[in-house]
Amino acid sequence: MSTERISRLKSALFEAQREISLERALLYTESHQQTEGEHTLIRRAKATAHVMDQVAISIRDDELIAGNRTIKPRAGIVSPEMDPYWIEKELDIFESRPQDKFYISDEDKAVYKETLLSYWSQRSMKDFINAQIPDNVKHAVSEKVFSVNQTDKGQGHIIIDFDRLLQNGLGALTDEMSTLATVNADNEFYSSVLILLEASTRHIRRYGKLARNMAEQCESVERAAELTRIADISAKVATEKPGDFYEACQLFWYMNIVLQYESNASSLSLGRFDQYMMPYYQASLDKGESAAFLQELLESLWVKTNDIVLLRSSSSAKFFAGFPTGYTILLGGLTENGRSAVNTLSSLCLDAYQSVQLPQPNLGVRVNEFIDRAFLNKTAETIRLGTGIPQIFNDEVVVPAFLNRGVSLEDARDYSVVGCVELSIPGKTYGLHDIAMFNLLKVMELVLKRNKDNQEVSFDSLLTEIRADICEYVKLMVEGSNICDVGHRDWAPVPLLSSFINDCIENGKDITYGGGRYNFSGVQGIGIANLSDSLMALKRFVFEEKRMSFAEFIDVLESNFEGKDGEKVRARLMNRYEKYGNDIDEVDALGADLLRLFCKEVETYENPRGGYFTPVHTRFRHTFRLVLLSERHLMAD
Repeated sequence: MSTERISRLKSALFEAQREISLERALLYTESHQQTEGEHTLIRRAKATAHVMDQVAISIRDDELIAGNRTIKPRAGIVSPEMDPYWIEKELDIFESRPQDKFYISDEDKAVYKETLLSYWSQRSMKDFINAQIPDNVKHAVSEKVFSVNQTDKGQGHIIIDFDRLLQNGLGALTDEMSTLATVNADNEFYSSVLILLEASTRHIRRYGKLARNMAEQCESVERAAELTRIADISAKVATEKPGDFYEACQLFWYMNIVLQYESNASSLSLGRFDQYMMPYYQASLDKGESAAFLQELLESLWVKTNDIVLLRSSSSAKFFAGFPTGYTILLGGLTENGRSAVNTLSSLCLDAYQSVQLPQPNLGVRVNEFIDRAFLNKTAETIRLGTGIPQIFNDEVVVPAFLNRGVSLEDARDYSVVGCVELSIPGKTYGLHDIAMFNLLKVMELVLKRNKDNQEVSFDSLLTEIRADICEYVKLMVEGSNICDVGHRDWAPVPLLSSFINDCIENGKDITYGGGRYNFSGVQGIGIANLSDSLMALKRFVFEEKRMSFAEFIDVLESNFEGKDGEKVRARLMNRYEKYGNDIDEVDALGADLLRLFCKEVETYENPRGGYFTPVHTRFRHTFRLVLLSERHLMAD
């Protein structure tokens, strides 16, 4: 049951309409205009530092945790340095589009066009990537065989090493970086990290000063005491490591806000919160802090994660409506030694979700044979709420899978999740998750269409062509993905984030340069369920039952089943033939063989960071129908 404070905080998030804020973009641009000729790492660092120094800040009523990306709740921010064009195209429809509406004033529309668009046109990361993509890759993308993602926003889908932040504090990290930058004066990475660590301290001190001023002017004695505590904690964690749960939560949230200023990306995920926060929770209990207050503090933090919303294009919002920001947390799991990692905070995190019931953080639970029964029951109780949270991840499958990718056993046992369900090693992996999506079903469609007038066509010959085309299109997909990878390196490195990824400091490299320990590029194969169903229906209807010729069949598909007997054909295809996922070997094997080919082919390619491509199979939905050659029926699964 939420406290009155938590209820008020929740209500305040949704009282006003969502707006678009140009403040971060204008400050970033202002700095960028003053650093022409400097190294990209330094320019990025100075621009982000300028944002932290100049952006307006606030502490809202009832807040126990300070730190807001924008003055107004749930405001979207823009990153024209990544891609200024899609925003300009949608300025007049943000307020009326079907999903994730935002208000932007006519004045701000004019500012965007006259100031931001005019400066970033031909200067953005999108411009660089588009100029490098060859025509054959562009053609494949236009045919919707695959998409190359991450071309319009900063890099996310990553988990920083929160232990490094909390166990050292910003002061010690700044001292370390100052030494490295002095000894390695020609290393722009160290210099850029130093700029940002120092700016982070200044930013946090701004909040401390604000809280102190607000406390002095506050008429409520109780609220003044709360603000004074925020001021004291902010003053401490600006340089020192936290000593209890309140201090740890505050530093944790400040860093999340700062990383949003640097990257403005989705899924700067939160990792194994119950593991790295448990020592601080226990420290607070040992100091005599009440469990009830600590629970309210945790719920306050859960509410805060819903203040960050992503401004997406209309096409993206169509699939990701509701602001799944990617503040993903996994609870439970295994320790480094392979024992159950469930602790007191694991259960309290679920209690906080049951109380708050907002989409973020997106909780998941790791299960294994050692899992505590009471915690498993609480997980089931939470699932029974019907919100889809928490997700479940099986350690006994995931850990061996990471070992198969060359990850050490200790690191594999420490896995967590970024984004929706993408697996990652906290503080050690730059996985470029979702760098591309590959539509296996579309490959089949193109092969069928190409063979319409082939008198010698057979089911086996079609499968042979599909296999060959998958290999060829994977090659093109990798080429486009690697160009995007280089684009992030040359246009949008993330030095502060990189400083919290293991081995970047030792290597003196940003993650986009290959500084991290594990350097994957994750691509998703989609459409396998409908591919299997479609192949089976084709095999039965045309080649075994011979109900019509192949050319006639393609005519029916191209007409969208609207010709003579078209509806009867469609009904038979949908209802009479075996379907994927029903434990029928023949139909399952059709998709499995092609999916295995896709995965094996993807794994042969290397990315510019010295890592390898990693295939993933994603199935968003499975509809029992043939979905070929028809605008109305075709979908990317």
